[in-house]
Amino acid sequence: MNQVERLPLDIELRGIEQSLPLALLQAREVAMAKFRPMLRAHDLTEQQWRVLRVLAAYPDIDASEIVTRSYLLAPSLTRILQFLETQKLVRRVTDAKDLRRANFSLTDQGARLYRKVSPDSERIYREITDAFGQDKLASLYELLAEFVALAGAGAN
Repeated sequence: MNQVERLPLDIELRGIEQSLPLALLQAREVAMAKFRPMLRAHDLTEQQWRVLRVLAAYPDIDASEIVTRSYLLAPSLTRILQFLETQKLVRRVTDAKDLRRANFSLTDQGARLYRKVSPDSERIYREITDAFGQDKLASLYELLAEFVALAGAGAN
């Protein structure tokens, strides 16, 4: 009969308040709580808006690049792109050199929706900036970018 080794539960860990993943999730939830009502008013999900934003910034890119830039999982992106295509917001163009590959871009209707939602999104960013402070928000962006660069380099 094999005995299972049991680990003690008295291992010293930092307090739950010092959990970086939980703090980042909490910050994300607080930020998204400001954006979700606006996105709902435009009949968009957070993930759909992320894809539209990526395509507005990087027209004619393939799905793997959208995954990289939107931080969505490939199966989720596939469903989102299919939905956005049926809504005539996104266009898929098959690569003539490699029929397995397709590039995506906003349709005219998708671009109109992006232009309609963008002012509401920027209004929320202004509210966040006013409440938190321009300098503190800029510092937060810098610290997060530095964290991603340094911590992300060791993740590979």
